Amino acid sequence: MGAVQDKEFDAKLKFIAPKGNEEEGTVQFKIEGDVYLDDSVFIRAGYSANASIVLEKKDSVMTISESLLQFDRDSNKPYVEIMKTDQEFERKDIKIGISDGINVEILSGLKMEDKVKVWNKTEPKKIGEEDSDK
Repeated sequence: MGAVQDKEFDAKLKFIAPKGNEEEGTVQFKIEGDVYLDDSVFIRAGYSANASIVLEKKDSVMTISESLLQFDRDSNKPYVEIMKTDQEFERKDIKIGISDGINVEILSGLKMEDKVKVWNKTEPKKIGEEDSDK
């Protein structure tokens, strides 16, 4: 809360407006929640606050980088390729869970010892730059 410096409070979310309003370049959503206060703070109605919302949280789960996922063109289901032998890979259908936008939870289809194929990373070239192997 802006009026209470260096203090954070837990809250239980009750409502988020489905549509925000743009104010000074920022989209703001009306939210309502029950804030859990301690006796050391006096809060008045109308204070503004910033919030971080945890939608779902899991601990100690198997994850891989989301960039390693591929999606079947027909079914749109996720899969990865795992190494069978040197330079030989096999498709493995997987079931995924939650993602933080960087890593994704693996629910089934992979084992900890599986080696997942890392796709070639492309590096941007500057305009006019030529390949070095010409």
